[in-house]
Amino acid sequence: MALAQKLEEAWYSDGRTPVWVHPLSWLYAGVSGLRRFLYRHGWRRSVRLSVPVVVIGNITAGGTGKTPLAIAVAQALRERGFTPGVVSRGYGGTQREPLLLGDAPNPQRVGDEPSLIRTQGIPVAVGRDRPAAARLLIGAGCDVVIADDGLQHYRLARDVEVCVIDAVRGFGNGRLLPAGPLREPLMRLATADIRVCNGGERMGAYPMQLRGGEACSLTDDTCQPLTAFTGQRVHAVAAIGHPARFFDSLRAYGILPVEHAFPDHHAFVPSDFNLGEDLPVLMTDKDAIKCRRFAQPGWWRVPVRADLPAEFFDALASRIRAAVGPGH
Repeated sequence: MALAQKLEEAWYSDGRTPVWVHPLSWLYAGVSGLRRFLYRHGWRRSVRLSVPVVVIGNITAGGTGKTPLAIAVAQALRERGFTPGVVSRGYGGTQREPLLLGDAPNPQRVGDEPSLIRTQGIPVAVGRDRPAAARLLIGAGCDVVIADDGLQHYRLARDVEVCVIDAVRGFGNGRLLPAGPLREPLMRLATADIRVCNGGERMGAYPMQLRGGEACSLTDDTCQPLTAFTGQRVHAVAAIGHPARFFDSLRAYGILPVEHAFPDHHAFVPSDFNLGEDLPVLMTDKDAIKCRRFAQPGWWRVPVRADLPAEFFDALASRIRAAVGPGH
């Protein structure tokens, strides 16, 4: 078992992390705390854009549903009269310089999550210099910038912070990386403007559910209900932050997944699909976008959407309108 997987299992169980990770955790706490202090007191300067910035992120390592939420936020803001765009570092891709994505982005170049968001008709820019990438969105006519997974990227000044909490895994053992899953201390939750709880209820947080229900072919885009696979064994492929969430979602439909978990943002190649038995292959949307160029018949993507109460989107839109003023 890989070290990263062993550590993650220890974070979310009663297992103990190795003694040697605790000094690294203290070092991480010191460095990240100093960084936040420098930005908070202006000794390191954040870049303020000419339009409001909404940051969507979390305080734990791994997936919590940030990308489906970013898509839902962009779509809801568009319905409320805004012209939103999404900025991302483009993790997993090779693109370094700021780039405004075209209609058919290459996930190997710009990353899987930005590519997936762009397929929803949402303007997306990537780059290691996120303020510079965000300016490309503004130049393209966007009046709101959504930063996907940017809670700890303090160089980009933000007007609204949305923190996503995983209802199932929570905060594990409550320790900072690498002794635990936390990117920042738990007290950081209190400073976020809006909190969202994915998969359950939590006091002071808006509930979010990831809804699916269908499978779409990678070769011809025909779709059918997920119930068509009920009672069947399938190869379930996931290279996301929390693969178990995908596998469990299939079981909820009575599907019998043969689990194939890969590292988050894994760059798939055809040989990854030498899976043994000849069974249907079901994968997440995020993974499917990297596999289309060599997809085979019988490979299916399972899209999901983030379902939240209208009150969440109204509260977010209200904060964005309040942020529009002399500061921008």
